[in-house]
Amino acid sequence: MDNKKHLNVRFYEILGKLFYAIAATDGVVEPVEFNKLKELVKSKWLEVDDSEDNFHTDAAFQIEIVFDWLHEQNNLDSNKLFNDFVAYKKEQSHFFTPKINKLIIKTGHEIANSFSGKNKSELILLAKLDMELKKHNS
Repeated sequence: MDNKKHLNVRFYEILGKLFYAIAATDGVVEPVEFNKLKELVKSKWLEVDDSEDNFHTDAAFQIEIVFDWLHEQNNLDSNKLFNDFVAYKKEQSHFFTPKINKLIIKTGHEIANSFSGKNKSELILLAKLDMELKKHNS
């Protein structure tokens, strides 16, 4: 057995919340933003580790599931969703390696760019995310 740290389902659920917060921060989530997220989950996040959910599906798909669920709920409270991410990061800081942080930032920027480029509210949230990921929790 290798010593690779396995991420868990909750980690991916929190990322779903974070990425939805980025998409929803301007008050509307466009289909192209969700499509970009799905593309990135398949091309980048499935490669991160081999964690599975209870149904033996790659846990990274939880990002999409949570994003879609929040969209169905019309949950546009980006601040709360972002704060949930920050709280989780403080509790589970060991998951947030430089490689993971870089992928989180890249995903956030690509979602924001997918519909008419980044607007002011997205830029602000992405800047907050960047600052949060650079913090070292102790």
